[in-house]
Amino acid sequence: MRSIMVLNAKGGCGKTTLATSIAAYFANEEPGATVTLADYDPQQSASDWLALRPADRAPVQGLRAYEEGLKHLDRNSDYLVIDAPARIHGPELTKLLKHAETVVVPVLPSAIDINAVARYIDELMNSGKVLRKEVKVAVVANRVKENTKIYDFTQNFLDEMQVPFLTSLRDAMNYHRAFARGLGIHELPPYLAWPDWEQWEPLIKWLRSKRSQP
Repeated sequence: MRSIMVLNAKGGCGKTTLATSIAAYFANEEPGATVTLADYDPQQSASDWLALRPADRAPVQGLRAYEEGLKHLDRNSDYLVIDAPARIHGPELTKLLKHAETVVVPVLPSAIDINAVARYIDELMNSGKVLRKEVKVAVVANRVKENTKIYDFTQNFLDEMQVPFLTSLRDAMNYHRAFARGLGIHELPPYLAWPDWEQWEPLIKWLRSKRSQP
């Protein structure tokens, strides 16, 4: 089972947006594969997205992990995508990481968020499973407005971190459009979403590579 977790201690950084689009991507790209989206966030946003998902789209199984963890996980799932809760540290972080082999950390382009995520990534990189190289971590800049000073600052800061900085995803209405329809970003029409697809390409390439797996 391929397990991918979207993780950041800060709420509102777009974890659910990434998790739902990653789940939808693999459901579409590998017909017949079983994809499970585990919603660990008590806000239940990923579960809300699943409730909106049309029946004629590639199926994604839902798991309300905020209630009972992965107790009812279909062990035959090919992909497990985990939407992690905010404000998770210490023993709770260690416990959650047991279920992941790949972690994607979305970062908002602001000085406050960057400083916070730097400390969080330091905690993450010093957790036992990461130190043992049993999980791979990468960073994505999210909700980016290009050609701004904070964008340049964010790019430079993330480039200097000791984890792969994969790509920057623009602040676009397409993500709201997709969520409201229970879709992933790759399921929107090409004429709308091709710029977003291009920005996602480095993330998808990394997720499909051996570099993202222990």
